[in-house]
Amino acid sequence: MNEAKLKLPVGIEFFNDIRTKGFYYVDKTGFIKELVETRGSVNLFTRPRRFGKSLNMSMLKSFFEIGADEAIFEGLEISRETGICGEHMGKYPVISISLKDVSGASYDKALKKMSILIRKEARRHQYLLESEKLTDVDKGSLRALYTSYLEEDVQEESLMLLSEMLCKHYERKVIILIDEYDVPLDKAYQKNYYPEMVEHIRAFFSEALKTNENLEFAVITGCLRIAKESIFTGLNNFKVRTISDIEGAEYFGFTEREVRKMLEYYGAEDRLGDVREWYDGYQFGTASVYCPWDVINQCDKLRVKPDADMEPHWENSSSNAIIQDIIEDATQTVKAEIEALISGECVEKTIIPELTYTDLDNQDKSIRQTYLWSVLYASGYLTDNGEAAGGRHKLIIPNKEILGIYEKKFGLWLRSL
Repeated sequence: MNEAKLKLPVGIEFFNDIRTKGFYYVDKTGFIKELVETRGSVNLFTRPRRFGKSLNMSMLKSFFEIGADEAIFEGLEISRETGICGEHMGKYPVISISLKDVSGASYDKALKKMSILIRKEARRHQYLLESEKLTDVDKGSLRALYTSYLEEDVQEESLMLLSEMLCKHYERKVIILIDEYDVPLDKAYQKNYYPEMVEHIRAFFSEALKTNENLEFAVITGCLRIAKESIFTGLNNFKVRTISDIEGAEYFGFTEREVRKMLEYYGAEDRLGDVREWYDGYQFGTASVYCPWDVINQCDKLRVKPDADMEPHWENSSSNAIIQDIIEDATQTVKAEIEALISGECVEKTIIPELTYTDLDNQDKSIRQTYLWSVLYASGYLTDNGEAAGGRHKLIIPNKEILGIYEKKFGLWLRSL
């Protein structure tokens, strides 16, 4: 019987592949409706790693881009929204990039990685070079995106240029999707070239998103919410939805109903309690969600071996370099609070919604510790225990998997201080 069941999408991030190659899909297409009805010009969604951001971005691309395959949405929630599908499905040119691989030991090496991804997206639209609606001057400008290496200024102007050419060709404004926008900043902070990278990313975003008359709207995802003054300077109609916000809460992560349905499909419903204990407990807005990466990976094991032990999966796929850097300066109070968390207690803290990486280098140890709690919260190492009030959050360790990380890694760091 198992042979006839859909495969579990372990590590599959492309919506088209999941829908056309026999993979199990947890329907998150309701996100499209909510985005259409509530969006701003630029929309930032921040969630911890491995909570479905990249798959949702791939889904948006598959839905909105000209030439969309309507068949892959058949039977999904969004297909019942006939008005939205008629008005928006397959109606827009789309620029889609992920910055998750923009890293390197130096700024120059990171720029080379960014050059590669921009050229890759430009090649996807190379039909523009044959467009009768573009002038020779237009095509000459566009050819700059096909050179072997794109200099800084070319990179910074690339999305603006590409969106202008797409708008001319299709006579329709463009949707821009930027996944994992904060990864280059994280890597730059770790490798000591943050000032150069933040200037580059600021210019890159400003050109594409600030006064781009060819833009319909943009969606950006990341883990941390980088301060508007640092990256998103001057953006109008800028909407941010963090893990504290109600809008979009259930579309990143799996709900109890979705997890129960998956386990029942693979004959592992009797392990729901174990799965809940290990991978549930995250509160996004008013929604309680499981980590999807954990659930999919563990369900894949239970499918083969129903009595398989629960294992940590998210732990090995999420970076904690920033947290380790801050925790090295932990005060005795912070140590005591982490020990209290490990014991099952909660700590009450003010969470700073916007950060810059320079904040994390503040010489005042007490200020650095304040940022520690905000990073732990945004990164998924802590979650809300009930509704926050007056900016104060009652924070707890969400589940058994994350507790294990505290006991092993954080405990080891603290003992070594």
